[in-house]
Amino acid sequence: MRDIRDKRLADLLVNYAIELKQGESCLINAVDVPEEFVEQLIEAVYAAGGYPLVNLSSERLQRALIEGSSSGSLDLWADCDAYRMNRMDTFIGVRGPMNTRETADLASHQVSDFMLYYNKKVHMDIRVPDTRWVVLRYPTLMMAYNAGMSTREFENYFYRVTTEVDYQRMSRSMDKAKSFLDQADQVRIIGPGTDLRFSIRGMGSIPCDGHVNIPDGEIYSCPLKESVNGTITYNTPSTYQGFTFRDVSLTFVDGRIVEAQANDTDRINSVLDTDAGSRYVGEFALGCNPVITFPMDNTLFDEKIMGSFHFTPGNAYDDCDNGNRSAVHWDLVAIQTPEYGGGEIWIDGVLIRKDGLFVHEAFTDLNPEQLLV
Repeated sequence: MRDIRDKRLADLLVNYAIELKQGESCLINAVDVPEEFVEQLIEAVYAAGGYPLVNLSSERLQRALIEGSSSGSLDLWADCDAYRMNRMDTFIGVRGPMNTRETADLASHQVSDFMLYYNKKVHMDIRVPDTRWVVLRYPTLMMAYNAGMSTREFENYFYRVTTEVDYQRMSRSMDKAKSFLDQADQVRIIGPGTDLRFSIRGMGSIPCDGHVNIPDGEIYSCPLKESVNGTITYNTPSTYQGFTFRDVSLTFVDGRIVEAQANDTDRINSVLDTDAGSRYVGEFALGCNPVITFPMDNTLFDEKIMGSFHFTPGNAYDDCDNGNRSAVHWDLVAIQTPEYGGGEIWIDGVLIRKDGLFVHEAFTDLNPEQLLV
């Protein structure tokens, strides 16, 4: 049966997130998503005057395609999907995670080959720079479990953080922060196991206010590729390529990760050896969604946590580009609120955030008491 909240969500994705216009094409890529919600998306695209195209798949089928893959099969897969992606004006990607460890038992080279020869060609090189896109995780039992909630409790939480956030207000609240970051140079991050320095001089910043991710709530920049020095320790779990990494610690010298440790040190180093760019960083972002306050091992939620930041090994985005290119783009998250150990972020010698709350006037509009009024 249809949920009226799904109609509001579909309208948000089509009319606000990708701003679909009359006569534009839209690829709806649905992985383990109820057909009823896909129907809502199709109807919303038609109502906006667009042309929908649908791709239905599942994590299990994708695993089977990766497990038996070769360079030839990946090239064919990528070529066909690249042709389709090149025809698209917009893209809506929805996943309903059923088993986040679906690829956990695959050989690491199988997953890295998929990322390099399929994902990079179709998504990093075409979809990200050349379409207006948004991605979403549809609520599932797995997500409720990871959030420590009952199914109904999580569904209510999900629709609250996706359809009841005032993204236009959030966008206005990011204006002063963007102006500050656009002129900034030196960044220092301090926290438990973390003392990191880098430059964002000339990189600018990008407010994320519901046009790329739902839920949303971050503002990102990018470090100059060879400017990163020091150590960072992340305090949230991150499932990547089917394995849940914990206690990740990275040490940088002149931008490059020279040491990486985690609960599986060999595995994390294998990920970081995917290609030449995977040991450099492509994004630095401040999370500021006032409703998201705890991790649930889901990147699209965790990277928006109020009081968090993420520091991303791998590919840089074209709109905030330090030149780093990689099949990897891994948004590892650290939370700096007191219950997660606290921490500080300094920019050009000025404290802008302490223990998860912004203290500089350019950023205080992004504190919860302002966004939740």
